[in-house]
Amino acid sequence: MRRSASRLRLTRILACAAVPVMLAAVGCSSDSGDKSDADGSSTSPSTAPSPTVAPAKFSGLPDPCKMLAVKTIESLVPKVKTKGGTAGTSSDTAARGSCSWNGLDDKGVKGSQYRWLDVSLMRYDSDVTLGTGAKRADEYYAKEVSGAQATEGAKDVKSAPATGVGDQATTVTYTLKKSNADFSYATIVTRTENVVLTLTYNGAGLAGAKSPTIAEMTADAVKAAKEGVTAIAGGGSGSGSGNGGDSKDDSSEGVGASPDNSSAKTE
Repeated sequence: MRRSASRLRLTRILACAAVPVMLAAVGCSSDSGDKSDADGSSTSPSTAPSPTVAPAKFSGLPDPCKMLAVKTIESLVPKVKTKGGTAGTSSDTAARGSCSWNGLDDKGVKGSQYRWLDVSLMRYDSDVTLGTGAKRADEYYAKEVSGAQATEGAKDVKSAPATGVGDQATTVTYTLKKSNADFSYATIVTRTENVVLTLTYNGAGLAGAKSPTIAEMTADAVKAAKEGVTAIAGGGSGSGSGNGGDSKDDSSEGVGASPDNSSAKTE
């Protein structure tokens, strides 16, 4: 009996001694959980910030056929056929557009003077994967300058910066023989924020008349380009959404994005 009683007392003593150990273990586990919650190391998943890009300045374009004053058109294109111009086709007039004018001033036995003027506009939206509208327009600007410089059949090609025309501008001049006449060409490519304006002006003297000089054509083209830049600022104002539109899709397709390069066209 004494042995049984001794064993029972020993069992109770061991059980009581184990209780503090278990409580201590539970306490440590609880403290560890509180610490984890406090510093947020186990409850706050990390998330990367969404990429952003500055919105393009201009969200629209002026009407290409109305961006130059009638008196400007009459001055550059005497005896112009259509003062309102001939608009080019465009599936998105907020992203691209063009217009052209031509006229023949017939002076009888003194010969005739032919003039042709074309303006084309290209606007780019900002896109998180492609860059800001201004950056994308700058890339297109460089392509337009290169295209004018590489005009097939052009002679005496010269390029020079044009000051005071948009954010950046280049004049490309050359001569081109067409229909037994020497045509003088002046192309002005200018970028204003996210919009590029390409203005091409050419002319020739026909039936024995003297053709205009490159200097004359360039001076008139620069004046018209400045007027066009003013129209862009007034007619295409507003903040862009920052999302790529049709202009983004066209630019990724290369040639299909650009208005027809009209630097060597005549009508």
